[in-house]
Amino acid sequence: MAREPFIRKDSMFLKVANWEGVEAGFTTRLQGASVFPYDSLNLGFHVGDEPNHVRENRRRIGERLGVLPNRWICAEQVHGSNIEKVTRNDAGKGARGLEGAIPETDGLYTREAGVLLSLGYADCVPLYFFAPEWNIVGIAHAGWRGTTSDIAGKMIEDWVEKEQIPRDAIRVVIGPSIGECCYEVDLRVINQVEMALNGNTEGVYRSTDEEHFKLDLKECNFRLCEQAGISAKQIEASLYCTSCSSDIFFSHRKENGQTGRMLGFVGLKD
Repeated sequence: MAREPFIRKDSMFLKVANWEGVEAGFTTRLQGASVFPYDSLNLGFHVGDEPNHVRENRRRIGERLGVLPNRWICAEQVHGSNIEKVTRNDAGKGARGLEGAIPETDGLYTREAGVLLSLGYADCVPLYFFAPEWNIVGIAHAGWRGTTSDIAGKMIEDWVEKEQIPRDAIRVVIGPSIGECCYEVDLRVINQVEMALNGNTEGVYRSTDEEHFKLDLKECNFRLCEQAGISAKQIEASLYCTSCSSDIFFSHRKENGQTGRMLGFVGLKD
């Protein structure tokens, strides 16, 4: 996990490098219309921001990407592990408000070009999936609950079992999220991590005292992808910590819950 897989192409977003035929990236908090504490490029409707500011921010991102929100597909995220396959018929769902979003879903994938799968983040882990030459992309939202429910492995299994994608064709990028440096959890979370990784947790967390631990969610998801049969050489992880880099990103933990949301996005280009 040494090379940063995201490149800063624009102050409003980062792009996943070297994914030909795919529009994939992660927005920043910069150059938006929202005011404190959502300053400024908040893209989440559910955080208390003025909805028209969010719509304006989404319009700006859509224009910059060349994929307007009427072609986005968004989900009602619940920190779960439900994954839905979507198509062009779902375009626009949840793009202009919470109403109409794909319900109770934290993972999306598609085999159709011309739509942008979009999920919100502010410290949780964005997981991007792509199988070159198989015309399939996906994205998942993994906080500690989604991580320990193995949403990463479930996406991989869906592709293998339902879409007949070979495991050695699947590439994964783990996006910017809170790092082990800034993410402290309690024993209840660590017990869930231990179960999800079948005890393969050396280097995933370290104790700060008897009941508190620093947890590396990126490393946890990396190992869950390996556990699902994906080779380490097919997985890359971002070096960005959203808490350390709160000048660029929103951080729910650092800003005590009063903050905006970035979007992770992925789509097959027309």
